[in-house]
Parts: sequence; structure tokens; C-alpha cells
Amino acid sequence: MRAGSNRIDVTVTDVVVVNELVKRFHFERTHGGILPTFSGGAHVVVEMRDEGKTRLNPYSLMSSPLDTRDYTISVRRDDAGRGGSLFMHREVKPGQRMVISNPVNLFSLDLRAKKHLMIAGGIGITPFMAQTAQLAGRGGNFELHYACRNDALATYADVLTARYDRRIHLYRDDHGEKLDLEKLLSTQPLGTYLYVCGPAGMIKWVRATAAEAGWPDETVHFEHFAAPQPGKPFDVRLAVSEVDIRVGEHESLLEAIEAAGLNPPYLCRGGVCGQCETNVISYDGKFLHNDHWLSEEDHRSGCKIMPCVSRFEGKSLTLER
Repeated sequence: MRAGSNRIDVTVTDVVVVNELVKRFHFERTHGGILPTFSGGAHVVVEMRDEGKTRLNPYSLMSSPLDTRDYTISVRRDDAGRGGSLFMHREVKPGQRMVISNPVNLFSLDLRAKKHLMIAGGIGITPFMAQTAQLAGRGGNFELHYACRNDALATYADVLTARYDRRIHLYRDDHGEKLDLEKLLSTQPLGTYLYVCGPAGMIKWVRATAAEAGWPDETVHFEHFAAPQPGKPFDVRLAVSEVDIRVGEHESLLEAIEAAGLNPPYLCRGGVCGQCETNVISYDGKFLHNDHWLSEEDHRSGCKIMPCVSRFEGKSLTLER
């Protein structure tokens, strides 16, 4: 996908306060008709026009893939973030027209699995709302383990428990409830696939524990969109386009390239999909890699960068873009 393509005009039909941090947003096609089909784990990129600045943020679809008359997403407010969640919470109202991308799935269910073991933390519950609906609709075998701070912030735990009863296991910090991950992973039947979505620390813990327990890499799936981090401004030469740009303190390299009138490809804008991977022609300085796509060898080589989330500090940087 490129910026400006594969876009869908939608209207916000409802905004629901879920708890003190989370709101749910419902979208329908502005001109009527069903929305594109998707599978559990898919996300859309929401376009936000915020006082002359365009923000493009990915959010997991949490509505049922079995009914695409509307899409729903949930957004957790981040008061220390870059402004996208604050815009959604403060500015978006029912009746408002917006633009979203077609769904993209980088966290899809592997339907070869005999069982699907799901682990969620915080707002990472949202892709599992769609995945459990998809599996329940086809008689799939799954169980979900959900860690949260307390009952008030156990987003959709009541809905999931009402739907799936004993398949849902809740762990609340204020109740002293802890997930015994080693035991859980060691007692799964052959053919089980593992899925995790939540804070970066949780994902790292689950992946490391699974690796130590001998789970094959192809059976472990995770989703975590890294947010672009602020940093020192830096200058970049785009050799193919013959354009010089400056990346601001609170701006990603990808956003700066787009602001220069170019349309680099992207799918997630969170360092996961690899679509915006860019070759480095030359540099004098150091890279600040924040992606989940490039290998450690790629990071060390200085030959590639993911402009959606990574930064640079130094005298000069020239990219093949």
C-alpha cells in the first residue's frame, strides 16, 4: 500500500466509552455498502487531520470478520504519546467523516493449528476479539489468557467471558493473579500455536519462554506496533528523488519523506511489516533501530533502515529513496 491508495471513506457511527482509558469507534462506509472482508488479527490505518498535520495510525479491527457491515476499533488514550490517541479521544465524534485503509493482516491465525493459545496484555486484547469470533464461528479450538491491571481496566473481559466462559482466563495485577507461563506452555497438546499481543515486555517474555521450552518459531506469532520515538532532528539526502529533508524531533523519518511529497510504501507504520524498508547508501553517525523487522545482522551492517520507527544521529545520511 502507498499513502493515498486503497483508502476507504467512512463515517463514524458511534463512539463508546469503554473505561477511563479506552474508547471504541464504529465506522460504516460513507456511501453505503459492506466493507472489505478481513480475517482476525487484521488492522486498518486511520487517517487523522489534526490542525494541518496528517496522522496515520494503525489500529486492530476488533469487530467480527463474519459481519463487515461496519468496522470497530478501540483506542487506548496515551497522554504522553505523539497525539494520535488524544485526537481520537478528544476530536472524533459520531457523524464525522474519516478515511481508513483497507485491512491488512500481519497477525493472522494459522488454520493448520489444532489449538490456538492466545495471550493478551492491556489493549493487546483487541485483535483477539476478532480472532475468537472467527474461530468460534467455525468451531475452532482456542483459549485466551488475559493480563490487566484491575477489573476497571479489564477491557472487554466481561464480553469475552460471557461469550466463551471457561476458555477465558483473567489475571489482574491488583488481585495478585499471575500467569504461570512455563507451566502453561509445557502442558499444551501437540499442534498448538501461540499468539501474543500486548506491551513490548510481555511479548519479549512470552517469546523467550516459548523458545526456551522448545516451541518452533513458526508456531509463535506476535503483534506489537512500535510507536516512532522522539529524538534529535537530523538531515537526510534522498538520492533517487534528489531531495534533501530534515526530520523533526517529534516526526518519523517516514513522515518527513511523505511531507516532502513522496509516497513510500507502508502497511503497518509500526516497524513490523517490512514494506518501508530502505537501503542506506552512505552515512556518518549511528542508527537508532526500533523495528521488529530487520535482523540483528541488518542492524549492525548499517545497510538498511525502517523509516517508520527508526532514527539516526550523526553528520550525514543518504538513502536509496
